[in-house]
Amino acid sequence: MASVVVVGTQWGDEGKGKIVDLLTRYADFIVRFQGGNNAGHTLVVNGEKFIFHIIPSGILNEGKFCMIGNGVIIDPATLLEEIDELAARGLSVTADRLMISENAHLIMPYHKSLDHASEASLVRGKKLGTTGRGIGPCYMDKVGRCGIKVGDLLDPDLFVDKLRANIDEKNFLLTQKYGAEPVSLDEIRRAFEKFAERMAPFIGNVSVQLDRARKSGRNILFEGAQGTQLDIDHGTYPFVTSSNTIAGNACIGSGFGPAHIDSVIGILKAYTTRVGEGPFPTELPEGDLIGDQLQEKGGEFGATTGRRRRCGWLDGVVASDAVRLNGLTGLAITKLDVLSGQPKLKIARQYRVAGRVYDCM
Repeated sequence: MASVVVVGTQWGDEGKGKIVDLLTRYADFIVRFQGGNNAGHTLVVNGEKFIFHIIPSGILNEGKFCMIGNGVIIDPATLLEEIDELAARGLSVTADRLMISENAHLIMPYHKSLDHASEASLVRGKKLGTTGRGIGPCYMDKVGRCGIKVGDLLDPDLFVDKLRANIDEKNFLLTQKYGAEPVSLDEIRRAFEKFAERMAPFIGNVSVQLDRARKSGRNILFEGAQGTQLDIDHGTYPFVTSSNTIAGNACIGSGFGPAHIDSVIGILKAYTTRVGEGPFPTELPEGDLIGDQLQEKGGEFGATTGRRRRCGWLDGVVASDAVRLNGLTGLAITKLDVLSGQPKLKIARQYRVAGRVYDCM
């Protein structure tokens, strides 16, 4: 197995969690490398359903070490809720099972407030369909070099200095631009003091630990979130997420050298779905019988938002783009059974727009 990256080839919800779970039995380390709690991986183990938003799904397997890389952005409240929920179900998540990169960025309360306020201010047709989890604003601060890192939790004075440097600007935007309520520095400080106390044992240098694992011959599985067409650079912009979802980011988002990746497996759903706004060439119209059958039989509701997924036929152009962008060495096709009983299956091979034919996005 060595070092393997698993990515979605469409707009997410391809069934990556199930394939990752199957591959985890061969892995020693499982790594999340991008995104935040705006995506969910659903697993059913011994009849029990688990939905993961932050922690790699490999945590369900004994003897596996899970990592959250620097490319992930973390809402501490959500992370700790996930840990507590697992504990309540008999699975203790300790520092000998999970490491969080000191360089991962924190989703702050003002990020979530700005996310909601910004989306609410957009007119119909211009909305991006954000989950409101603060993902975009957090990545904006990261790129703007004013973000707060997980490692900053270990230095209370530094954390407060960085918080104070952000709070006035964020409250100005909330109150003056969006007419929303401001956030409180003291309330945030007190909440994050508690988060820091619980998260401290998990914080470490993921890049160094991964390199040691590689040199000792351990198998490493990189678990992607969302899908290729949601990539900030290569997806259907602006209806995308705020991070790079393609395989190349497995290295950037974890600090792992690209020459050490051995294979990239793409997960392809046998039909196509999409949550939220944005182009969808093979979409079946609302009320279409086949579309409704796919939605019902496939259980097409978002694991994170619960929103109904738009459904359509398999898009070969999208799949071909994913092969090229990710350098796929293998493909796992999911939910073929959902198509059982359909008298005719359709696959898009090209697009025709204004009389011109296109074979790529």
